[in-house]
Amino acid sequence: LRFFAYMSFFSASMLGLVTSSNLIQIYIFWELVGVCSYLLIGFWFTRPLAANACQKAFVTNRIGDFGLLLGILGFFWITGSFEFRDLFEIFNNLILNHEVNFLFVTLCAVLLFTGAIAKSAQFPLHVWLPDAMEGPTPISALIHAATMVAAGIFLVARLLPLFIVIPYIMNFICLVGIITVLLGATLALAQKDIKRGLAYSTMSQLGYMILALGMGSYRSALFHLITHAYSKALLFLGSGSIIHSMETVVGYSPHKSQNMALMGGLTKHVPITKSTFLVGTLSICGIPPLACFWSKDEILTVSWLYSTLFAIIAWVTAGLTAFYMFRIYLLTFEGHLGVQFQNYIGKQKIPFYSLSLWGKGVYKRINKNVNLLTMNNKERSSFLKKKIDPIHDSARNVTRHFI
Repeated sequence: LRFFAYMSFFSASMLGLVTSSNLIQIYIFWELVGVCSYLLIGFWFTRPLAANACQKAFVTNRIGDFGLLLGILGFFWITGSFEFRDLFEIFNNLILNHEVNFLFVTLCAVLLFTGAIAKSAQFPLHVWLPDAMEGPTPISALIHAATMVAAGIFLVARLLPLFIVIPYIMNFICLVGIITVLLGATLALAQKDIKRGLAYSTMSQLGYMILALGMGSYRSALFHLITHAYSKALLFLGSGSIIHSMETVVGYSPHKSQNMALMGGLTKHVPITKSTFLVGTLSICGIPPLACFWSKDEILTVSWLYSTLFAIIAWVTAGLTAFYMFRIYLLTFEGHLGVQFQNYIGKQKIPFYSLSLWGKGVYKRINKNVNLLTMNNKERSSFLKKKIDPIHDSARNVTRHFI
């Protein structure tokens, strides 16, 4: 009940944010989104890692929120209005007539953008996003697809008429975006945790959106926001299926069940998950005719018109995107499993596989000896077997390709 209440409140706050017509309303729902993210990331609050992750996300976002509040007050002091329509009109007239202090206006715009930097995990306030993976996997999909990180992109797009008349701000937005694009891709290459790898992938793709907004191409930025949301939600839900499947082998241990070094050869065990994960991977890589190809192609095309250096970095990072996404895919589904086990899917053949192992035995029989997992991890159990197979000693020092 608590999970669904938080998730519904999270979605409602995001809907209120995108339908706001003034800065005050945006700030109220902006804070509600932050509070909901704190509650959802720390859903398993008895786990120290989850408790630390939600506090880290909360504190990091408060830095951006403080800058956003100062920026809102600064522009209200300049224009005397919180309404977007009046604000843009008054501000454009003041700029044309040179009736404002250009340095003060630039400072207020930077403060507004600071809020988007924190919420959309842009450099240097990106540190909270990988740790946010301590929450439940559906929440990870929600945060990375439809809410939270999308809020910062929406804010910059909504205030673009304000930023576009300040050239230095547009250059600053582009710089932050291109740094985040490259940083997120390089960090994703070094991850062994499947959800952290996808988190850094999200960070890199958000950098593409910020880069497009800095170049003034808000259509391609919002287009990529939508296409990326579908693809990344597919990948995160697929990773949740993989993690639940691995828990039947390694037990309830996020450090082991999310470790790609212990995965491999899962194609024959979770074939539908493999197919859906492959579709999401191909889309993120920009393979036609999938959705992300069209949006990323627009951003890369516009980047050549804006800056040759930024275009080269964006194109190189697009290649890195394909590399780290297929690294995740190959380590998970190809090769051989890094953990020795017996009877992974049972002796009986089932015609249709579920996206996770939950659906494979539930309609055959219900295990009557289910011991629910306690929050302190004193007891371990599998919902499909009575005993959990131990991890072989050789799996602790696994040497795999791409790692």
